Amino acid sequence: MSTPTTQVVRPAGAGHETLYVLLLCLMILAVAGSVVLWRGESHEVSSVSSHQLDARRDLSASEQGIYADLRVTLDEIHLLRQEQQTLPTPEALAEEGFAPFARDASSVSRGGHDWQLLDARAYFGQSQTPTVAGSFLLRLSATDDGAPDIWLNRASKLTPPADLSDAALESAGWQQVVAQFDAGVTRQHRH
Repeated sequence: MSTPTTQVVRPAGAGHETLYVLLLCLMILAVAGSVVLWRGESHEVSSVSSHQLDARRDLSASEQGIYADLRVTLDEIHLLRQEQQTLPTPEALAEEGFAPFARDASSVSRGGHDWQLLDARAYFGQSQTPTVAGSFLLRLSATDDGAPDIWLNRASKLTPPADLSDAALESAGWQQVVAQFDAGVTRQHRH
């Protein structure tokens, strides 16, 4: 019999494989970073005037809800104005269940606004709790295709405005609520 021979097999070193995996990861990150830099778009933050409020950034949650309700209800107001040849009263809108004119749990939790029609041109909603939501003014244009013109005043003691011009509202402390649609809201994909 021959003497047994012992052969020593050393384990394969993981150093080379680890190095290759790290190099592959770095290469993938470099390619991804260059694609992001090449395809990235610069986003300009647009600001609003001093007499305006941004609907997304400057309003409380309750005020945003009322603002959204006013924008939606504006279409119904236009339809009712076409049918009746006059603006519907806040009471009629409340009977139809249109927010924010309807007195329900949502309207109470959002400030309990008392709505009135001013000069058959605007709806004024005076807040009962200005700390929750300010008072709103919805001005209507002579035509039904005009954009919503909504103003907010957070003063605690407020009377309905007599003059509904921009200058008079600004001087009385009203701020116009504007909705800006920039890259933070919508993404534009150009193909």
